[in-house]
Amino acid sequence: MIDVLGSLALILASVVILAVVTDRFFIPSLDAISTRLKLSDEVAGASLMAMGSSAPELAIALMALFSGGGQHSDVGIGTIVGSAVFNILVITGVSAVVAGGLHIHVYAVRRDIFYYLVSIGYLALVFFDGHVSLIEAVLGLVGYFFYLVFLALFRIALVYFKKTEDDYDEVAAGAIEADEHESAALFLWHRFEAFVAGVLGRLIGPPDRNFVWAFVVSIALIIALSYILVEATIVFSAGIGIPPVIVALTLLAAGTSAPDLIASVDVARAGRGGMAVANAVGSNTFDLLIGLALPWTVALAFQGLSGINVGTGDLWISIGILVATTLILFVFLETKRDLSRREGWILLLLYAVFVIYTLASGTAV
Repeated sequence: MIDVLGSLALILASVVILAVVTDRFFIPSLDAISTRLKLSDEVAGASLMAMGSSAPELAIALMALFSGGGQHSDVGIGTIVGSAVFNILVITGVSAVVAGGLHIHVYAVRRDIFYYLVSIGYLALVFFDGHVSLIEAVLGLVGYFFYLVFLALFRIALVYFKKTEDDYDEVAAGAIEADEHESAALFLWHRFEAFVAGVLGRLIGPPDRNFVWAFVVSIALIIALSYILVEATIVFSAGIGIPPVIVALTLLAAGTSAPDLIASVDVARAGRGGMAVANAVGSNTFDLLIGLALPWTVALAFQGLSGINVGTGDLWISIGILVATTLILFVFLETKRDLSRREGWILLLLYAVFVIYTLASGTAV
């Protein structure tokens, strides 16, 4: 019992600190770097900012591959798949509920959902035989490069067809900034976050001025915290008698996505609902293409492995859930070009069903 409670407390504490490091130091340092490199908003959003927003999932997937000789790689996969479901159902659902409905920009939604479905197709292709090769891993990285090209061409096409910038959302993927307008329910979190950030700030310093140091220290902390999360998840799951991947699909996935949820609620309440939807879908594209492919590439290239074996017992259920949740969201958004509060509640109900099914099944979804 002590191991269970101790590992659970360690998971929760690590998730909170990880969220603060990512939101208050890592992402601002990346923002400073993108400014120095003079990247456009869309390219910066889909590359550096996406990396910042998805850093926890990416680091957990990487640490899971190297933990126990790679025997717990399913923890990383479970975190990313669970995070993808959480982003689509919970982030968009909660945003719609608290904002009383979301108005979206149809061009951006079609664009992001199209390429997200392509990334799910990549997942199906790679896992088809239960064996990931180096070529298949690199294919994901190449796929994300083409996503960046796709975004650039999309913007050019909009200008060519004389669409104004107001016709679509600038946020393609990655982090979104929280608005100053906040509800009383978020007040305590923001104050607690500020306290933790103040403590960490003594070590890291201002990320806008010392952005190189903030970048390096943030990466070190993210990697260390992710390793702790993987090990604590293994101990916790053994203590309660369920596979580690189940904890990853639910607790870890929700914990690592919590900062995006809070930021999305803030901007949704400020009337920028399209940002919340674009962030949810765009983050998923990054997670599936980079969050999985990059750790696989690193492991295969530096460990001299011929391939990585992955569990595929319920793979098609996983892919089916990802596709189904995305199509449901797309139908909701396409019907009236908005997401109503009632539809938001439906998305949250679907997530509750997903969690109950996952916990009841006792196997990777």
